[in-house]
Amino acid sequence: MTDLVACLSTGKGTWVNVLKLVNKEEFEKVFLIVNQWAKDNLKLERKNLNLIVVNPNDKIQVTRDKIINELKSKIKDFEVAVNIDSGSGKEHTAIISALIKLGLAFRFVVAEDEEIVEA
Repeated sequence: MTDLVACLSTGKGTWVNVLKLVNKEEFEKVFLIVNQWAKDNLKLERKNLNLIVVNPNDKIQVTRDKIINELKSKIKDFEVAVNIDSGSGKEHTAIISALIKLGLAFRFVVAEDEEIVEA
């Protein structure tokens, strides 16, 4: 089983698709990059759920480094599944940059109906 790294932030209607993925048992661990509002309002119970709270006003490098520090000792595999349906381009850039700097391979995934599909 692989780990999921996903952004759960801004974007009307984007939480539904991300949460479909989060609830799939195919993922060993789930890392959600969220802002403080998302953390405060997310009502989700899942084993091995890790929230990485970032400030959307921080520079990309600050957000990237926070993600790196949170992921580096927790991901044991060489590849992760990634979803960036939710969030801003700034958050997406920080996530992708962090994964590259960590030397991780990644594949983009989306939830379509009841399946996980590679994008």
